[in-house]
Amino acid sequence: MMTQTTARTTAPQPLGLSRRPSPSEAMFDAFRAQDRPAFIGYMPYGFPDSETTHDALRTMVTHGVDAVEIGLPYTDPVMDGPVIQAASQVALDNGERMAGVFRAVETVANAGGVPLIMSYWNVVFHYGVERFAHDLANAGGAGIITPDLIPDEAGEWIEASQRHGLDRIFLVSPDSSDERLANAARNARGFIYAASRMGVTGERDTLSSSPEVLVERTRRAGARNVCVGIGVSTPEQARTVGRYADGVIVGSALVHTLLDDTGRAARDVREGLSALAAKVESLAEGVHNARR
Repeated sequence: MMTQTTARTTAPQPLGLSRRPSPSEAMFDAFRAQDRPAFIGYMPYGFPDSETTHDALRTMVTHGVDAVEIGLPYTDPVMDGPVIQAASQVALDNGERMAGVFRAVETVANAGGVPLIMSYWNVVFHYGVERFAHDLANAGGAGIITPDLIPDEAGEWIEASQRHGLDRIFLVSPDSSDERLANAARNARGFIYAASRMGVTGERDTLSSSPEVLVERTRRAGARNVCVGIGVSTPEQARTVGRYADGVIVGSALVHTLLDDTGRAARDVREGLSALAAKVESLAEGVHNARR
């Protein structure tokens, strides 16, 4: 698990509800007015090192990513495929600390993107839920995506996020029941993350029709903004998903640009950032022109 301090503090935040509007919802509203989907990109914090992470985040926003998921590396990433696992292991080996993640959030915000954190719940829980919410809001973060936290078990996070005006993004899958979809839609803020299929993340040559059906079901369950991720890796796939989803999420295909041919170590930084910029531009064109 990511290295972190163990001391806990009580944040000087009143116990009322924040009036801060949802940054994610504002982004989707702006794109909806243009009949365009948003492009959401993922990059693990601390890969290949903290300095390069900031360069990569700025590169992503500058070349077409609208919102960035900053991943918190974790020792047991049950949903992550080999590309993200390899990148996360590099970050863990670097011994990055949680404070650096909030600086990464500031980097995305300063570059003009919407900063989100993607994290397994255990990392947030051990850092301190209230403390995490306070620090994320202070850094300008929009909210967090919690792949292993379901709304039924998210009471503490729901309360903390309401106090600090943070988005709560829950995952649904093609196997989710209508009841589960309605529960996620009722408790989410910002958007719902629709996993295109069951299983781990990773690049895929083809996508099935199940994501479109899932988006329709999730909207019928009450969700206003539904984004699709897991498996999207080419401009053609991004364009297809962008025709029906409010946002297209790409992770492994972006992280892959910073890995060498072995797939286990970082490539030359200059080459990697150049490849990342090119990949982002091609995907952004597919996403943003999906409905034209």
